[in-house]
Amino acid sequence: MTTQHSAQSYVGDKKNDDVMIYLNGEFVHRDQASVSVFDSGFVLGDGIWEGLRLVNNRLLSVEQHMDRLFEGARAINLDIGMTRQEVVDAILATCARNGLTDGAHIRLMISRGRKATPNQDPRFIIGGATVVIVAELKRPIFEASDRGLKLFTSTYRCSAPDVFDLRLNSHSRLNLIQALIQAIAAGADEALMLDPLGFVASCNSTNFFIVRKNELWTSMGKYSFNGITRGHVIDLYGEHVGPSRQLEFTLAQAYSADEAFVTGTLGGVTPVTEIDGRPIGSGKPGPVTRQISKIYWDYVKTSCDG
Repeated sequence: MTTQHSAQSYVGDKKNDDVMIYLNGEFVHRDQASVSVFDSGFVLGDGIWEGLRLVNNRLLSVEQHMDRLFEGARAINLDIGMTRQEVVDAILATCARNGLTDGAHIRLMISRGRKATPNQDPRFIIGGATVVIVAELKRPIFEASDRGLKLFTSTYRCSAPDVFDLRLNSHSRLNLIQALIQAIAAGADEALMLDPLGFVASCNSTNFFIVRKNELWTSMGKYSFNGITRGHVIDLYGEHVGPSRQLEFTLAQAYSADEAFVTGTLGGVTPVTEIDGRPIGSGKPGPVTRQISKIYWDYVKTSCDG
């Protein structure tokens, strides 16, 4: 079980200690699973990834995940060497190999592959891509949801697409890790990040939302993750709760919000109760956040039934 409070906190399972990892078509015990020191993902973070959930033996939003994966591969001219269906089949085979049918979180990691020498040039690749799939039992940690997350506004900004495109699920995450380190040092759980113009953009690993007078606000998406859970929550809020808007808003408007929360594949909807030492609303998870969280998890269950 993890003890950290973050949007990625989870309650694990002893079964995870012996999971078999999918590595280029073979299954290897997690203690023996490894890639070459010449692998482009290790050398320079040259690769892409997806995080998925298995619910009732079905992959949640699998088509959207595959859309994002293959769009990212095309963007960096990476040949995965597998079709969409072959990737999906490999994920399901990994879950089946480990006896997982529900409550699993899957990390799919694909790098450009092994290189002849550690350098930046993709023309030094030997062979094909490296494909790794890790499937583990992970339940969102409810203690974090009851307590809410504390955010710290980092001095590291979300970058523009011409510098580093956050809509691309790249292995390269150093600027986001730097933001998180800054937040942890300040006693917070996660980092809130602004865009180059100073408007609120995203957190270091999740999408950020505020609620003001029953309206849901989130960034325009220019400088934030292309979150699949983000899209579901925007749609579900508009259908069941109230107006949902994507707009530019300031840190001052976030401070004075009635409620705030973040979204991600693992945690779903996780409340935020403090930003930069300032309580948000009552300083406790609010009723609208709890409402949209229930609506989202009901949607997950329904979409994966039958």
